[in-house]
Amino acid sequence: MAYQIDNAIVKKDKDGKLTLIDPEGHFYDEDAFIAIKSDDLITIQLLINSILNNDFKSWRELGLVPESEPVKSLLPRLGYSREDIAHLLKEF
Repeated sequence: MAYQIDNAIVKKDKDGKLTLIDPEGHFYDEDAFIAIKSDDLITIQLLINSILNNDFKSWRELGLVPESEPVKSLLPRLGYSREDIAHLLKEF
């Protein structure tokens, strides 16, 4: 079971004006938004899916993660190979 985070694109022009690109209408009635880099959003979705796959033993063995470490490093530290990550990506 894959978990999908609703998302849209926030585009900034050369004058600093922001435009919401939301073709699926997820944010039609929303007043506030959070911007996340697209690769970080994908990583967050993959981490959520790994949690949903009951990977709790690996999470416990991970130990303390330094705040300076990028979130992208969590999947390899949890023991996921490139093939595993590719499989998780295909789920959503």
